Amino acid sequence: MAKVELINICKTYDGGVKAVENANITVEDREFVVLVGPSGCGKSTTLRMVAGLEDITSGDLLIDGEKMNEVPPKDRNIAMVFQNYALYPHMSVYENMAFGLKIKKVPKAEIDQRVHEAAKILDIEQYLDRKPRALSGGQRQRVAVGRAIVRNPKVFLFDEPLSNLDAKLRVQMRAELSDLHLRLNATMIYVTHDQVEAMTMADKIVVMKDGIIQQIGSPLILYNNPANKFVAGFIGSPPMNFLTLRFDSDVLKGENIELQPIAAHAKILKNFSGREILLGIRPEDLGFTESPEPKNNIPAKITVVEPLGADIHLWLNVGNQPMVARTMPDHAFKVGETANFKVNMEKAHFFDRETELSILSG
Repeated sequence: MAKVELINICKTYDGGVKAVENANITVEDREFVVLVGPSGCGKSTTLRMVAGLEDITSGDLLIDGEKMNEVPPKDRNIAMVFQNYALYPHMSVYENMAFGLKIKKVPKAEIDQRVHEAAKILDIEQYLDRKPRALSGGQRQRVAVGRAIVRNPKVFLFDEPLSNLDAKLRVQMRAELSDLHLRLNATMIYVTHDQVEAMTMADKIVVMKDGIIQQIGSPLILYNNPANKFVAGFIGSPPMNFLTLRFDSDVLKGENIELQPIAAHAKILKNFSGREILLGIRPEDLGFTESPEPKNNIPAKITVVEPLGADIHLWLNVGNQPMVARTMPDHAFKVGETANFKVNMEKAHFFDRETELSILSG
């Protein structure tokens, strides 16, 4: 397989529109890296530059230490799986998987061996004689992946391959692609706008916004130590809550709110004494309490109740600031009532209100 390095990669379109700005990413050999971010953040453009489908404006792309900027896509030994499968409708599954090898004039016996081996891995041997129109969405996606596997590429590229599947099938295919990565021991770069896909599949996540990399790290690092407000709010479902509070005399204060940071956090927050900061708190760290004790409690009006079986999502109004709590279904919550929610201050995050950078990690 291969190591992929993007060094100060930029993509600027006509008119000076910057799609990607100074991207520095290292994908280690056999690593599964996911590029994630909202639509228009530059993640697919970055992937297409690796594939050779987009020209690189500046910077260097290396694969196994060899510069690839001017190398044609067909000579990069990369296989790409697209969002829309890109299967030939008039060809059978077998013919679709074999097509790229036939173009390269691979011997027929080797083609047959490779196609059947890939089909066995993906459990689609029984569909080799069918046309794509006779397959479900999940089966077509397996064919597209199989077409990539038979090429024995150095690097697999996936551009939002699950976005056309229904929710249940997406969960199944996430597990199958993760298992495939382990079985092939392959280098994979995967693009998605779905942070759940990123969290469940990646060895390493690259979070992008407006063409700029916001943070790179393992799923747990990004979840527990987000570099800024954007990453904190993008990674996690439901997303992190943010409250604007003032730090004064070792206490965070807001309207009817008084929260006591733990000692380690209070020491760092002294630099922000008398200033407004953003408190970040994840929904699972905001729990309903019947205790009248005001310390570290937030009074909130319940605006929406979402029962999900094992837990409940409560959408809240704290002053004019919306929040969501994830709590146990052991209380009869009613829309319109006001209740107290206890903040787990050990899990609190703090962000500079002006720069939106993490205060704790800065």
